[in-house]
Amino acid sequence: MSFLDALILAIVEGLTEFLPVSSTGHMIIASSVLGIASDPFTKVFTVAIQFGAILSVLVLYWKRFFQSIDFYLKLFVAFIPAMVLGFLLSDYIDQLLERVEVVALMLIVGGIIFLFIDKLFHESEENGFRDVSYKTAFRIGLFQTIAMIPGVSRSAATIIGGLTQKLTKKTAAEFSFFLAVPTMLAATLYKLLKFYQDGNAFGSHEISILLFGNVAAFVVAILAIKSFISFLTSHGFKLFGYYRITLGAILLALYWLGIDLSIV
Repeated sequence: MSFLDALILAIVEGLTEFLPVSSTGHMIIASSVLGIASDPFTKVFTVAIQFGAILSVLVLYWKRFFQSIDFYLKLFVAFIPAMVLGFLLSDYIDQLLERVEVVALMLIVGGIIFLFIDKLFHESEENGFRDVSYKTAFRIGLFQTIAMIPGVSRSAATIIGGLTQKLTKKTAAEFSFFLAVPTMLAATLYKLLKFYQDGNAFGSHEISILLFGNVAAFVVAILAIKSFISFLTSHGFKLFGYYRITLGAILLALYWLGIDLSIV
């Protein structure tokens, strides 16, 4: 992997990780177009640069992470379902990543839902809660497990989960960002552990690439998060719905043409 490859993938990661558009689907396309999808290091890199995205949340919302122990307990409660199922279904999830048609179909299904979600939760936006209870946190955590199906989008699942609990869009989106920190950190560390257990190791070039990619993902993610909150509260989900449907259709077309888009 070159530094240019790393930059492109980091930009894709930073832009899509916190948007409800499935970073997995975008990574599939980007790594395949670059011709590095089958490289073992690419598979680790696409997960490891999530650390840079995590740091963007910590920097933007650093005051929230120092507000109370209650805040961390709620995040832990929300993280429990994904922690348990992620550990139990890790190998099965990796197998699903090989099935591009699953990613494409989930993008399309999620996109269709997004076309109607603003109307479905219109009352929540006007009179919704701006505080997350423990019960709400756990229920959002259950929604997050749906995102273990590639193409669903972790951000989409958790934001919708928040809306079903009558949170405002802004509150649901921000809690989705916060929940990403333990979830993505665990996924990153687990992927790195498996990489080493399989007998692999990073050389100086790979370490430089990882550092570079994380810095780039960090910068882009900060811009994406700021823009997303503003756009979401003003325009809602419909545009993301059209985008997901289009991307899913493209992936299906490439799959039917026999083009290999696997990143696992």
